[in-house]
Amino acid sequence: QVQLVESGGGLVQAGGSLRLSCAASGRTFSGYAMGWFRQAPGKEREFVAAISWSSGRTRYADSVKGRFTISRDNAKNTVDLQMNTLKPEDTAVYYCAAGLSLTSSRPTAYDYWGQGTQVTVSS
Repeated sequence: QVQLVESGGGLVQAGGSLRLSCAASGRTFSGYAMGWFRQAPGKEREFVAAISWSSGRTRYADSVKGRFTISRDNAKNTVDLQMNTLKPEDTAVYYCAAGLSLTSSRPTAYDYWGQGTQVTVSS
């Protein structure tokens, strides 16, 4: 079992930045791709970004390309999401997830999920 805990959410003005972090614990983290998803009120959970185990491959939703950067530190069992130039439409609960499918954008490809952290971007 892998436990995932997100942190770093909060309230920020449009154009600002936030850095989310996800810490993994439990069974070995080895081999897992990591993803970030988000869910706004009344909307389905949507893919944001993913990174392979080796960090050799990353994938981003079109809506965040050029603004968000995903990274990971396997020695620390953490994965981060640096979010720049935030927009009000980025407001959502952000979840990290772990799965063995390489940088998939499908929520069903991920086996473990955190509880989420709220990001609110004011206009």
